Amino acid sequence: MEFFVDVKKKFNGFQLDVKLQSQEEIIGILGASGSGKSMLLRCIAGLVKPDEGKIIINGKTFFDSEKKINLSMRDRKVGFLFQNYALFPNMTIEENIAFGLDKLPKLEKKNRVTVLLEKYHLGDIGKRYPTQISGGQQQRVALARAVAVEPDILLLDEPFSALDVHLRNHMMKEMSESLKEYQGLTLFVTHNREEAYRLSDYIAVFNTGKLEVFGQKDAIFKWPASLETAKITGCKNIVKATRISDNQLAVAEWGITLRTEMKIEHNTGFMGVRANQVKLIDERDCQDENCFKVWIADESDGPFRTSLYLKIGSKPKSLDDFHIQCEISREERNHLYDLSEPFVIYINPNYVFFVNQ
Repeated sequence: MEFFVDVKKKFNGFQLDVKLQSQEEIIGILGASGSGKSMLLRCIAGLVKPDEGKIIINGKTFFDSEKKINLSMRDRKVGFLFQNYALFPNMTIEENIAFGLDKLPKLEKKNRVTVLLEKYHLGDIGKRYPTQISGGQQQRVALARAVAVEPDILLLDEPFSALDVHLRNHMMKEMSESLKEYQGLTLFVTHNREEAYRLSDYIAVFNTGKLEVFGQKDAIFKWPASLETAKITGCKNIVKATRISDNQLAVAEWGITLRTEMKIEHNTGFMGVRANQVKLIDERDCQDENCFKVWIADESDGPFRTSLYLKIGSKPKSLDDFHIQCEISREERNHLYDLSEPFVIYINPNYVFFVNQ
């Protein structure tokens, strides 16, 4: 499987300018709203014509501005799952899935629809209409319709945004299983980092129409290559820092120095560490390096975890007088009630990253 896109497209003051090449089967496109994610899918599908560039999927040229090639959507063999599913309300579930199979003999079309109804657990609702089924069922119908044409590439545009949290988690599991069975390429667009991580092998981060970074998902989350990547992947502790040596940096705003496993190659930039990697420890376990005394300025409880807003080095003067966020379990938080401030945090050098922009 091979995917190559190098396109430019101006639209209402916005410009998409992306070059992306990969042989990975499932690629997550992660970015904020308006970053160009959905426009890229529409260019690949043939719904939007790029101003210039090339789109080549598995050796088949979908678009080439120099060679004047611009295949129709039908000729591109693309499966597209739209954000709102875009099912035809006047067609039954069977008819929706069969849409796009007009070239097949009648019996083959019927057999393929039957197989897909069974595969996506829709066997008993084939005669119903989209308004008569649930949101989760609508998504399965839309996915079945998308793969019915046996596409070279499957495009998923925010497929979980219309679902509630419980159904979203369930459908993500189902989608993950379905994508493992699908033999083609998949591009999955989302602004939700958890969705991108759970469903994708590799992630491309978009920022204002451009590709910020592309790589293996674990590397992108552990070692963000840019400030925007750190933010979009959910890092809550980002602060200006300066290089002291290859593996040491100074954070003037917090009044501390930190050791890093990551080699620091630029003199100025931003230090980041994720909230769940900031650990509260017993002072007796502190080895001095990357250990700091802290006071709680504020906290926010979730159902199972608590976010602490901590000030390093001195007592906070107000609720918003804090330096760093720390996420701990509710049990850990309850244990702190038996202790007195200041507490001690440890920041593992393995989880400290540094970006120069």
